[in-house]
Amino acid sequence: MTTNQTPSTAGAKPLRADARRNRARLLEVAEAVFTEQGTGASTEEIAREAKVGIATVFRHFPTKEALLEAVLVRRLERLAEEGRRLADETGPADALFAFFDLVLDQSPVKNAFAAALADAGVDIRAATSEAGRALREVLAALLEGAQQAGAVRRDLEVPELTAILVGTCRMLEHLDGHPESARRARAVVRDGLKAHTEGPEGPSPHGRSRS
Repeated sequence: MTTNQTPSTAGAKPLRADARRNRARLLEVAEAVFTEQGTGASTEEIAREAKVGIATVFRHFPTKEALLEAVLVRRLERLAEEGRRLADETGPADALFAFFDLVLDQSPVKNAFAAALADAGVDIRAATSEAGRALREVLAALLEGAQQAGAVRRDLEVPELTAILVGTCRMLEHLDGHPESARRARAVVRDGLKAHTEGPEGPSPHGRSRS
C-alpha cells in the first residue's frame, strides 16, 4: 500500500491534485500529533490541527487505524528516500552508518505506531510490505557500497544486518533513560560491523587463524 491509497481506495482511480494535497496535509498533521501526543490522540484532534472537518478526515481515512497505518507507511517511505539520498551524497564508507543511526533514532516512534496497529488487529507485515521491500533494497545497496569501500566486514549480509538493527532498537528501548549507556552500546554495535585489519571478513572468531 502506498500513501496515495487507503484500504478502501486501493485500485480506485487516482486522486485529484487538490485531494492529494489535502491527504498529504492530513498525513503531515497526523504524524505530528501522534508523535507528540501518542497513538491515543483522537481523529478529532487531528482534524482541529489540520483545520478541517472530521468528515474530511474520514473521507480519506475511514478509520483511525487506516490513518495511523498510512502515517507509518509514509515514515518508512521517507526513511527509504533518506537512505537513497545518503547513498548519493555521502561517501559509501559513511552512508551505511549514517542510515543505521537514522533508523535507530526513529525506531521508538515507529515501534509505537506499529504496536498500536498490531493491538488493533492490523497485519503490520502486510500493511508495510511495499515500503519494507524498498527499505531492504536501500539497506542492501548501502551495505554493498560500504563493503566495497572496505568500511564494513564482508561476511555480513542483509538478513543479519536487519536482525542487528532490530535487536539494537530493542536494546536501546531497554536502556531508555540511560543516555550514556545507550551511546556506549551503539558504539559497540558499530564497531562490530566495521571491517578489521585481520582480514577482509574481520577477525577470526576465538582467535582462530584462517586457512
